Amino acid sequence: MLPRETPLNPAIEVPANQIVDAAFRVHSTLGAGLLESIYEQCLVIELTKRGIKVARQVPLPISYDGHQITADFRLDLLVEDQIIVEIKSVETLLPVHKAQLLTYLKLSKLNLGFLINFNVPLIKQGINRIILSNFAPSRLRDRSSVF
Repeated sequence: MLPRETPLNPAIEVPANQIVDAAFRVHSTLGAGLLESIYEQCLVIELTKRGIKVARQVPLPISYDGHQITADFRLDLLVEDQIIVEIKSVETLLPVHKAQLLTYLKLSKLNLGFLINFNVPLIKQGINRIILSNFAPSRLRDRSSVF
């Protein structure tokens, strides 16, 4: 693992490390080029085998100005009720993919997320860890790193 500055509770690092390790296992077994839904299912299997609590396609409620918005936003994976994992299988991650995860983190009031692109030759090129710092919205920053 790469050393990194983190404002997170150290206990969150255990499932975070398991997510990275499970992604390596899935990618080394299947390789690149499959659908996101396949990688999602396999990642759930790997995490569950490791005793990590994981939920798939978790609805993300959105409210605006006191009104509940009808939208079909879903988190690909929610790990240990603390970490969002968004899975992609695309040629290139775009800024909108990172923006999507940052928005999900903000709306869910969570701090840690992974944006994992399985369509890469080496999975370490596809794993992006994103931390949303606990600051007022006008001072929101993210710290992202690629493994």
